[in-house]
Amino acid sequence: MEEENRKKRILVPEPALRRMPSYLAYIKLARKDGMKYVSSTHIARDMGVDPTQVTKDLSYTSIVGKTRVGYEVEPLIDELENFLGFRIMDEAYLFGAGSLGMALLHDHGLKQFGLKVVAAFDVNPEIVGKNFGGVPVYHVDDFLQFKEKGIQIGILTVPVEKAQEVAHWMVKGGIRAIWNFTPVRIKVEEDVIVQNTSLYAPLAVMFNRLHSKE
Repeated sequence: MEEENRKKRILVPEPALRRMPSYLAYIKLARKDGMKYVSSTHIARDMGVDPTQVTKDLSYTSIVGKTRVGYEVEPLIDELENFLGFRIMDEAYLFGAGSLGMALLHDHGLKQFGLKVVAAFDVNPEIVGKNFGGVPVYHVDDFLQFKEKGIQIGILTVPVEKAQEVAHWMVKGGIRAIWNFTPVRIKVEEDVIVQNTSLYAPLAVMFNRLHSKE
């Protein structure tokens, strides 16, 4: 089943993958409200998207809705969680235990989406050697000693001026997928996956929209 889902995920357009966690959150709320079935029309109406888009996105999974009834809530939640890989716990290292890094270390909600931070790396002597949120912090110079553990996911939350340097260090230590929270577009080998999640770009859009109305 997991191999089948993996093959399907490869074919899914990125915009659809980005929408699916929102569908999952919506359907979980529907379950909490006691709903047994939910239609693509309901999802689209409440989320402000086109019903045909919802139907197309969900068609990438193996779930099939019933005519005039919609999707059965419980199986749809199971299918989406399996399809998105949220039920397989992947381990990750965090690089940069500053304010944002610390927030992620204490965010136990990540585990609900299949991601567990097992160690953090920093250079600050005030935090190296301590535990935060149950996660030990090591000096970044010790990272290569962890290569044999085989963990391939790294979360990058270092200062801007260190982003590229640390990214190279991460790849050298075996990291093959980087969740980049810095505004820097890091350059790594083509076979390394980089997912950029800048907090500042959406902020700029929000400010622009807000002030343009004044």
